[in-house]
Amino acid sequence: MDAEKLTNALYEKMSAEQDKYRAWLVAQPPEEILNHTAEYSTREDILMAMDFIELTKAQVSALLDSPTPLADVYKNWSNMDFNLMDNITAAVEDRADTVIRRAEELCKAPLYKESYEYAYQHGEGDQHIASNRANIACKEAIEKAVSGHYHDNCLDVKAAVRDVVKRFGYERMLYVLANTVQAQGGDGRVSQSNKKWAQSIPVVFEGGRRDTSYLITRAHSGLLDMFVSQARHEFLLRQPLKAADIKAEAEHILKRLQEEREPNSPNGTHYMAKVSPDFLARAGSKDTDRLMSMLPFQSLSLSGLEGRKGTYALILKDENRFQPLVLRRPSVKKKLQEKSAVSAAPSVPGKSRSKGQER
Repeated sequence: MDAEKLTNALYEKMSAEQDKYRAWLVAQPPEEILNHTAEYSTREDILMAMDFIELTKAQVSALLDSPTPLADVYKNWSNMDFNLMDNITAAVEDRADTVIRRAEELCKAPLYKESYEYAYQHGEGDQHIASNRANIACKEAIEKAVSGHYHDNCLDVKAAVRDVVKRFGYERMLYVLANTVQAQGGDGRVSQSNKKWAQSIPVVFEGGRRDTSYLITRAHSGLLDMFVSQARHEFLLRQPLKAADIKAEAEHILKRLQEEREPNSPNGTHYMAKVSPDFLARAGSKDTDRLMSMLPFQSLSLSGLEGRKGTYALILKDENRFQPLVLRRPSVKKKLQEKSAVSAAPSVPGKSRSKGQER
């Protein structure tokens, strides 16, 4: 929604609030009406001032979030040193900026992953409270984003995730999502993939019970599942590739090249396989070089194709496609260094490392 539409919505909300106040006021005894004359008059002035006050989109949105923006502005105005008409503009802007500042401070609170009992015992009660408030605010932001970006039976899930990440970051957003998915249990509208992911995220329990204060409840489970999938995917794209990821992509490309019966390039001179867009989004130049070194083809090249989206791995049709991947063995020096590091590490009673862990 653009700034002009938001401003009109704010004016309509404040106008409706004033109509409700007027209806209450005229039903009061004459003496009570006199007691509120100044307040009524000032509120009318505030409404009039809204016609010429120029607020930013953020300021308008901050005021719209309040159930009673007119009353909030009047209270702010009445607490100023000089109750003059000139102060009304300042009162509106100051109230909006205060809301924005508090929201920014709330979002900056670090995510606290211990129980309140632990926090109290370690003198970290304030951190726990601040984090919990931010969790609740994040939960409300997710609900608002899903609702606000759902139009014509379609959710703009990328825009919804972007709105929440911009304010709270991935760590808190994913924590709140995981807590909610865990609590939904057997809801069939949530994918098994998202349920499995949620169980991998440790969530704090208070006194053996789940903290329900930041469970997402005002979003359809199907839409929430879409939101979780998109949030996980975007977070993954921001993570550096591991050796296993590069190997998996190499195996995928090799398999695709071997599956083709005939050269499948546009001019019939090459075999080709599309490189995963997710891999390319995460890969640096060293990752791409490592991928190419794993694929055992002399004629291998990575290239775009005219009229087709994406990047493709291409090899000449005469090259032997049925070769194994080229996997580098760990150097003797590296293995000795790792073995030395393991030997030097202090032993932990009752625990041992497997060979897989030592590698």
